[in-house]
Formats: sequence, structure tokens, C-alpha cells
Amino acid sequence: MCLVALAWKVHPRWRLLLAGNRDEFHARPTAPLAHWAMSPHLMAGQDLQSGGTWAGVEAGGRVAVVTNVRDPAIQVPGAPSRGQLPAGFLQSPDSVDHRATGLLVAAEVFAPFNLLLADETDCEYLSNYPTPRRITLAPGVHALSNGDLDEPWPKTMALKERLAGWVASERDDVGPLWAALTDETPAPDEHLPDTGVGIDLERMLSPAFIRGERYGTRASTLIAVDHAGHGWISERRFGPEGVFEGETTLRIGAGA
Repeated sequence: MCLVALAWKVHPRWRLLLAGNRDEFHARPTAPLAHWAMSPHLMAGQDLQSGGTWAGVEAGGRVAVVTNVRDPAIQVPGAPSRGQLPAGFLQSPDSVDHRATGLLVAAEVFAPFNLLLADETDCEYLSNYPTPRRITLAPGVHALSNGDLDEPWPKTMALKERLAGWVASERDDVGPLWAALTDETPAPDEHLPDTGVGIDLERMLSPAFIRGERYGTRASTLIAVDHAGHGWISERRFGPEGVFEGETTLRIGAGA
């Protein structure tokens, strides 16, 4: 993922609500949201180049999402794919607390990352940038992009505000969340972060939805898990220049 907002234990129906976009090069091979052949309880898209995922759920309602941290000055030669972090958690029987404790020990072998893990009890944020750390999320609405948790990047704060507004409205229609993920409004230059990639690239990356020929938003994802661990995950996929390529929804829990 490159942009994520989640509501944790603040909605009357949903224990966790998540909305996010994955931005990537269009040439990178990717499988759409599905039950994984070797782990049928895992539901996620798959990066076919490195084998991991960016966001997914498993049949018991556990959720995992990863984003990169944008810092071109840091290179970790031979680092394992960050997509292994959510996939490994969802393929295991681990609780969030157990997995988070173990990951703190191994975090420095990965390139900079942000990781969100959630189960029926806890939601944890983990990062190895600038040093390994974990934060137990309090009930509320949180967001991140390729910076820190709740860092005030324009698109991060915009998605967080729109998710908070949707939660407060107690609506069932998720149309406004899909609309928030397709927002192409660029941020004013004076509000752009300085992550070391130059102003032109900062501008291109500033909207929630990035439309480009070689690089852009590849998938938008919504996840809803109720207090019994049931719910759904839905993915909309896009090709070069933002052309819609398909949608998949899978049930979580009973009857999945």
C-alpha cells in the first residue's frame, strides 16, 4: 500500500474498517485479490515478482497492511521483500502481540516499512524507520502513507478525514470511501512533504489516486471486519492511465 486509513473499534458495526490504495509500476506482475492456493484461508492480491502482498485478511478476521517508507537515501542490498511481512502474519496462527514482538527483532533486515497488524484484540503499528518501534493503536481513526503514522501529508489527512466522516455518519453505503480513494486532487506545493525525491515527483505522488502510463494506482481496497470476525474485502484494479480493470469481493468468516 501507499495510502491507508483505518477506523479501529469506533464504528457500531465494524471492529475494523480500512481503505487504501496500492501504487506501483504497471509492468510489475500482480495477481488479483483471491484465496491463495497454498494458504486458502488467506485473501489478498499477490505481488508475483516477490511473492508477498500489500494488504490482506484471513478467514478469522485478522488483517495486515504494509507501506514503504519514502527515503531514497536508504538502500538495503539483498533485503527481503516487505510484502512478506503481511503475508507471513496472515499465513501464521500468531496473535498480533506475538508477531509484533518477534518482528521487532528482525525489522532491521528489511528496507524501511510501515506495518499494521490487527486481530480481535489488538491493532499494532510497527516500523523500522528510523529505528524499530511498535505502537498499540487506541480506538480511533488513523492513517499513513509513505511517511510516519498520522504524519500530516495532505492525502493522508484527507483520507483520514473522509473515513472519520463516513464512520460518524453511520452509513452502510461505502460509495463515499471508494470516491475518496479515486480523488486526484493534487496538493499545493507549500503543503508537499520533502522526502528527497524532488518537487516534480512530490507533486505527481500527492493525490490519493495516481494516474500514469508507467506508474500509478494499481488497486484500491476496502476491508470491513465486524466484532465476530466476519465481513468482507473488496478490491478494484486499474491499469495504465487509471483504466478500470476489474473488481473482486470476498467474504470473511462464516459463509466465506
